[in-house]
Amino acid sequence: MDASKINWFLAIACLLAGIGLGALGYYLLNSSASSLQKLRQRLAERDRELAALRDGMDDHLGDVSRLVAALQRDSEALASRLSQDARRLGAKGTPPAALVGIASEAPTEGVSEAPAMPRDYADGTGGTLSEDFGLKDDEDSKAPQPPRY
Repeated sequence: MDASKINWFLAIACLLAGIGLGALGYYLLNSSASSLQKLRQRLAERDRELAALRDGMDDHLGDVSRLVAALQRDSEALASRLSQDARRLGAKGTPPAALVGIASEAPTEGVSEAPAMPRDYADGTGGTLSEDFGLKDDEDSKAPQPPRY
């Protein structure tokens, strides 16, 4: 073989190897880009679903508040109707105290007293945390007590 043919053969082999390496690199780098595109698409779908859920929740809470208001109006109307009927049917013209209390009572919002805070000391002298708990009180054997600091 001629030296010029060998040069052409090497040039063509290097060109084919370069094209192969370029195609392999493009495939490896492009696969991560396609997975990134799929991930972005899934994120956009989830954002749309979340927005739809928020809108649905707003509508639901609005419906619930309207129903609660209607329930309060109906209970007040029922209480006033009961008090009117009790006054009309009552022998002395005064409704029973229970019905008057229901009609004039304002609904409370679950207000209750908070429990007392736990303490690490005893009230008075008789508690289990007092200093003399469990000691017998003998007046005959009064031992001197060590000084307190």
